[in-house]
Amino acid sequence: MTDSPHLLIVDDDADLRDLLIGFLGRHGFRVHGAADGRGMFDALDAWRIDLVVLDLMLPGEDGLSLCRRLRQVSDVPVIMLTAMGEPTDRVVGLELGADDYVPKPCQPRELLARIRAVLRRRPRSTELPARATAWRFGGYRLDLLARRLTDADGRVIDLTSGEFELLRVLVERPQRVLSRENLLDLTRGREAAPFDRSIDSQISRLRRKIEPDPARPCWIKTVRNAGYVFTGQPEPEGAAGAG
Repeated sequence: MTDSPHLLIVDDDADLRDLLIGFLGRHGFRVHGAADGRGMFDALDAWRIDLVVLDLMLPGEDGLSLCRRLRQVSDVPVIMLTAMGEPTDRVVGLELGADDYVPKPCQPRELLARIRAVLRRRPRSTELPARATAWRFGGYRLDLLARRLTDADGRVIDLTSGEFELLRVLVERPQRVLSRENLLDLTRGREAAPFDRSIDSQISRLRRKIEPDPARPCWIKTVRNAGYVFTGQPEPEGAAGAG
């Protein structure tokens, strides 16, 4: 059991917290609990945690604020527990760096599936990489400050603002399957309309601009019934300190 993923459940509802600790423990995880932000950071100092399940509504400092502070010191995966009918909080949580969300009342089996999916996509690491000001992949350079994409010969690839944001989101989350909803949340936030299919159009345009063969994409691949994934291993450039 020492090599099993170590989870941290942060929720002030003691009954739910104990239920999830017992349920996830029976499915092979090591699990600890915390009732608030102080308990969360104490646990992160005490153990190497592989994933945090973080309730949005907590006494004192709320989950969104805690997620923001956590992202300043750690890249540990976070799944937010959000109340039903709170899309704005869900969007903000994703923008702050949460990897996924599960609505409350929480179904343990759904949470288990989400945890397994996030852990498959994310390496076990709690160290935050330095913040890149540009990314390189396959001869391309994505300059986040100048908001410009150039090819191996230094030629500028003409991207719309929406295409640039979409490429940035994908490049910053390599090897992670992102649904259309995730991409809408991360690129357009609260302005995104339900069932907006513009993501598909932007993906098609991006492929025509960066893929050697848009019909057989090597950078941005479709995952059937799931979304899209950036399959490269982009390298950060000109990184600034994470503090």
